[in-house]
Amino acid sequence: MLGNEAIARGAYEAGVKVTSAYPGTPSTEVSENVVKYKEIYAEWAPNEKVATEVAIGASMAGVRSMTMMKMVGLNVASDPLFTDDPGIYSSQNEQDTRMIARAAMVPVVEPSDSEEARYFTKRAYELSEKYDTPVILRTTTRLAHSQGIVNLE
Repeated sequence: MLGNEAIARGAYEAGVKVTSAYPGTPSTEVSENVVKYKEIYAEWAPNEKVATEVAIGASMAGVRSMTMMKMVGLNVASDPLFTDDPGIYSSQNEQDTRMIARAAMVPVVEPSDSEEARYFTKRAYELSEKYDTPVILRTTTRLAHSQGIVNLE
């Protein structure tokens, strides 16, 4: 078997029930082989983001799923892949900026209360200028809307 055929067989043997993919070499043949297994629902998606969302949705529904795309397609799929859900009060989703920052090799400072928010904001500028790089100040909805004692300078 080709590697892609073996991946399709492994998905079948693992009990995968849903696959969604966006075609592109070298991953196209996985989907082309998955359809040989009648127990697996397989589809082509309009893009890698949608393919990933289909697989996530199937997984949330309790079935094993898989998505396939070529490596640069992962950039398109990064929206659902990087999603985190600590609060989700005012957005459709909350992104875990720490993962994006790690991939971009950008430092992150993450305050946990109002005093740290004040201090870390100032510190982020110092770090940015010292190392000549952007610095992300990551907050969550809970931090943004909670109150605490802040020491003014």
